[in-house]
Amino acid sequence: MPANTKKKNKKKTLEVVFQQDRTMARTFHRKERLSALSEINVTPLIDLAFALLIIFMITAPLLEQSIPLDLPGESQKVQAAREETRFQAVSINAQGAYFWGELQVSESKLGELLEDLSAQADPPVLHLRADKTLPYQKVITLIDLIQRNNLTRLSLDTEVE
Repeated sequence: MPANTKKKNKKKTLEVVFQQDRTMARTFHRKERLSALSEINVTPLIDLAFALLIIFMITAPLLEQSIPLDLPGESQKVQAAREETRFQAVSINAQGAYFWGELQVSESKLGELLEDLSAQADPPVLHLRADKTLPYQKVITLIDLIQRNNLTRLSLDTEVE
């Protein structure tokens, strides 16, 4: 083989290798390929968020009231934003039984629990829940018991009409 032909074949081989390298380099830097990776389909995430919202909207009212009471009504009003506070529910049902949260207690035991609560440095807000058919004097007796223990943070629960 003449030397000139060898030189041409060598040159062609180098050109082919160079072209192959350049095409491979192009495949890694294609914009179309990178743009597909940068997009995220958020539709399933939105579906999940709505499903969770519906679940919480259905279950929250069920967890809120544990003792069946017929609360007195009040007119609707705008509530001011509250800071993070603790709450303790004290309830009286239509028969006049006292409840500390969900636990039924006697009037003397309720007095002891309120006394323990007043010994705390930052006692929680007391949610007073009373059935609307209950005699008014029972509610006043409970408020008096709360005041005797120097507990001043009191909230009266009502139903909004």
